[in-house]
Amino acid sequence: MAELLPGADKSRASVIATSTNFLGLGFGALISGLLAEYEPWPLRLIFIVYLAALLVVTVLVWRTRETMAKPGGLRRLSLRPQLSVPEEIRARFVAPAVTGFGAMALVGFYAALAPSILAQQLHVTNHAVAGALFFELAIVTAISIVVLMHMKSNKAMLAALALMIPSVSLVVAAQILASMALMVAATACCGVAAALGYRGGLQVVNEIAPKARRAEVVSSFFICCFVGNALPVIGIGIVSTYASPIAASLAFACVIVAFALVAPAFELKQHGR
Repeated sequence: MAELLPGADKSRASVIATSTNFLGLGFGALISGLLAEYEPWPLRLIFIVYLAALLVVTVLVWRTRETMAKPGGLRRLSLRPQLSVPEEIRARFVAPAVTGFGAMALVGFYAALAPSILAQQLHVTNHAVAGALFFELAIVTAISIVVLMHMKSNKAMLAALALMIPSVSLVVAAQILASMALMVAATACCGVAAALGYRGGLQVVNEIAPKARRAEVVSSFFICCFVGNALPVIGIGIVSTYASPIAASLAFACVIVAFALVAPAFELKQHGR
């Protein structure tokens, strides 16, 4: 995306890449919820629709202009993962990697708790409602990315970390108080925090990555993001088997709050340089 845009506008590339990412997540959740609730074959139809969408995307990707001067054929394509951060940018890579990890950990925390809060505390079993709630998270994130695109990347990352504390507090409060209003507010707050952290971090990575090694550096950033995304989902599931769901959510909420309090030091240290 950064190579296709004229003038090498890294901030515009980051906005497009991150906002469309969350649009896809949101519409996927909403359409799946609607199909599972109101149409036949709830465990099959959503995959048929998804495969059809993949065919359309495949055609679009096939027709996209190649950015490499000599791309070569499929036989020369290596499927071995290329992950690395050049030594000269490692110090600057830490801040966006930490922020991306935290932003996606917040999304994972929300994704781990939202279904159980709806079913157990709010007694909502409608799949369409569950899809609509995650749709809210994704749309708020996408809109926030576009609306706040002119915020400087370092300020966006610091704001994301600051918003993590009220975000997890609202999610836990919605669980304890069984409040749909708090759940809707928590969803919106998580969406803004995720938008600022994910977009800000990716923008910095795009700016500091050497052109010839951008794919490796950006891939390393995404690994940090999605490790953060997965850990709360797995962790809350494990802790919930040995303790109450509320105890599990409180434990991970405390971890995210501690992270949000410590992580800004990386941004401030790098910004001070």
